[in-house]
Amino acid sequence: MNATQQQLKVKFQQAMGAAFGGEYAENDPILVSTTNPKFGDYQANVSLSLGKKLGQQPRAIALAILDKLDVSDMCEPPEIAGPGFINLKLKLAYLEAQLNGIQTDPRLGIAPTKNPKRVIVDYPSPNIAKEMHVGHLRPAVIGDCISRILEFVGDEVLRVSHVGDWGTPFGMLIAYLQTEYPEALTTDETLDLGDLSSFYRQAKKRFDRDEEFKEAARQAVVELQAGDEETLLAWKIVCQLSSRAYQVIYNLMGIAPFIERGESFYNGFLPEVVEELDKLGLLVENQGAKCVFLEGFTNRDGEPLPLIVQKSDGGYNYSATDLAAIRYRVKVDKAQWVIYPVGAEQINHFAQIFQVGRRAGWITDNIKFVHAPFGLVLGEDGQKLKTRSGDAVRLQDLLDDAIAKVRTDLERRLQQEEREETEEFINKVAQVVGISAVKYADLSQNRTSSYIFSYDKMLALQGNTAPYMLYAYARIQGISRKGDINFEQLGDNAKVLLQHETEITLAKHILQLDEVISAIELDLLPNRLCEYLFQLSQKFNLFYDRDRGVRVLDAEEPLRTSRLVLCDLTAKTLKLGLCLLGIEVLERM
Repeated sequence: MNATQQQLKVKFQQAMGAAFGGEYAENDPILVSTTNPKFGDYQANVSLSLGKKLGQQPRAIALAILDKLDVSDMCEPPEIAGPGFINLKLKLAYLEAQLNGIQTDPRLGIAPTKNPKRVIVDYPSPNIAKEMHVGHLRPAVIGDCISRILEFVGDEVLRVSHVGDWGTPFGMLIAYLQTEYPEALTTDETLDLGDLSSFYRQAKKRFDRDEEFKEAARQAVVELQAGDEETLLAWKIVCQLSSRAYQVIYNLMGIAPFIERGESFYNGFLPEVVEELDKLGLLVENQGAKCVFLEGFTNRDGEPLPLIVQKSDGGYNYSATDLAAIRYRVKVDKAQWVIYPVGAEQINHFAQIFQVGRRAGWITDNIKFVHAPFGLVLGEDGQKLKTRSGDAVRLQDLLDDAIAKVRTDLERRLQQEEREETEEFINKVAQVVGISAVKYADLSQNRTSSYIFSYDKMLALQGNTAPYMLYAYARIQGISRKGDINFEQLGDNAKVLLQHETEITLAKHILQLDEVISAIELDLLPNRLCEYLFQLSQKFNLFYDRDRGVRVLDAEEPLRTSRLVLCDLTAKTLKLGLCLLGIEVLERM
């Protein structure tokens, strides 16, 4: 059983209730990990926050809490520091017992939540008929990571890709193909997505300058919405071709399977959305369009800004589709929490549709809709990453280049070490390390920030990178091979005994994984897990360093087995953490 911080929190709340009355038993003790080991392992700051409420000095409050606090089974006697901080240091016996208790547990002592939620994560949601580019990287890896972590926590997660598969762009593309390449609209075997993307760009140029073509595109949309068989067949061919091409990239990236529900899925629900909003008195007709006027959003003249739900010609835009999706996810999917990992440029859009959702009664205090915004992927010049011609970098090219660079470096190292490996081994390592480097470089950044894409930095064997993490894991597997040890056969009776400072530091860090996951569950920032794993790797390398750390394989028993258990627990923690990031480990590199 882990959950050290949670256990201490409960003990503090019991003490506050006993010291100041039952109404204080629910107060947050403001328990945080200390930044300096000389102050112990945890610090409770609640005394300072209660000073005004209780009319007492924080130090007196801290003394009153300590008088009722019993943490003797976990900690050394608590100490008060400064104006009233309560410092706690975990006992070695407690640490040893926790590690001994989790060594054979695949969840490493992290219990599933007692209150699982039904969660929808909306990703990767690209627009059909366009090749995936670097802009599709972040929603895919962030959405996948958030989904994996919430599933591990114990929530029921529904991954839904809200692809753009309807509206004017399709009318435009279909109209272009009908005149320029009609045979493409009879089977999905005559085109690839590269062709389709090229045709889309050409169709957009013609749409912008040719009024006759623009009308033909609009007519194609009308026929599509009316269910015209020939137009529907063309639409299905475009969608199937796109989805098939996208799936190749998702498989390469290790993105977990998801349900694809495009904008078209919600077409039949759009009239119901309009009817319901109208009955609630939210719809206002403005210049022939049906709108909801938003609170807190104004135009340049200071007038309330309208969110158009139905256009004056009777058509619908993507705001209407998003509202239909909100309504469906609440009423049909029964979601309790819906997360949209989408770029920060859409902040206003989500604020607007969420406002309408709340005013319609679909979003309530018990049903959360959250936009998890992220920044841009930038080039070395600090601008959006683009090719020399000014186009967005194709995601397939970006991934292929990463794999190729790893392969070149690996072959060079093998030659230097005069080491022979099979082609299968080289291909596997190149792909895993290359893809992992790209994903980890993205996830290790604060989600809300933009970052500069650099192969040199992300592929480095030192620093907070995937190769460094993967090497740390492979190094531990090398210890087992060198000592001819099967970690799985160390036995349930193998006990951890903590003596050296580096052992204690490593042990404490291993036991903090649950706290990191709990924090990500609240703020949806995967970089917390990356930083935790980076520090874990550093602490292990210090522990295993013959000069600054301890001997392992040539240590005397029972320390040898104890340290092997620590090695194994480090590897298991790395593997679990990387899995939650969507990264595969390697036994050898």
